[in-house]
Amino acid sequence: MMGAAPIIEAQGVDLVFQTADGPVHALKDVNLKVNKGDFVSFIGPSGCGKTTFLRCIAALETPTSGSLKVRGVSAEEARKARSYGYVFQAAGLFPWRTIAGNIRLPLEIMDFTRADRARRVEEVLKLVDLEGFGKKYPWQLSGGMQQRASIARALSFDAEILLMDEPFGALDEIVRDKLNEELLKLWHRTQKTIGFVTHSIPEAVYLSTHIVVMSPRPGRITDVIESPLPRGPRPLEIRDTPEFMAIAQRVREGLHAGHAYEV
Repeated sequence: MMGAAPIIEAQGVDLVFQTADGPVHALKDVNLKVNKGDFVSFIGPSGCGKTTFLRCIAALETPTSGSLKVRGVSAEEARKARSYGYVFQAAGLFPWRTIAGNIRLPLEIMDFTRADRARRVEEVLKLVDLEGFGKKYPWQLSGGMQQRASIARALSFDAEILLMDEPFGALDEIVRDKLNEELLKLWHRTQKTIGFVTHSIPEAVYLSTHIVVMSPRPGRITDVIESPLPRGPRPLEIRDTPEFMAIAQRVREGLHAGHAYEV
């Protein structure tokens, strides 16, 4: 990933978890540069460390060795500077709070003024096409709408980076396709830098400017694929093009080759 100074830069990142059964080597010698405005998907087999690496970027895990910088500072300093929003696999909405109340929660914690909270909630509800649903409760919304509310919450304080840990994995294919389209439009409008974990090759190819292929544990990066597809909103039909299929085939080959690293 060439060009301007990277917004995320990992050099030789290792992470070893100490467990009752002995050390578990989750990440090994991870090197990656992500530029401002990139949409980067991480794909690999279960347990390969892609979520772990995302959590390292978010300062939810600490590498054992190596260097990890986010916006030129440590991941911990970037977290304190509110540089990222995080969207988990489950929407994680509090059932006793309205949708607006859930979105407002981080703003309350960060001590935004009442007027600013109201303005920001209104803006992000519009951004994710949930206008008019602010007074609803999570159980009154579909799974896809709940996940959009979760994205709105992560966007509410206008962080520069959006980290998404397989946010659509539990949804059916029709809803997932719709949310993929909406996420691309949202990314195009906001120009956020996005890190996205997925197990789906079509999803990774459809969404991304770059696809990071990881090997089985200990997680290594075996390939970084820069997509030739247009950066703007992409119709779902693009998945039937030779260009799309060629990228998907390279991802499959990278995943297959990654098993040579397995220990």
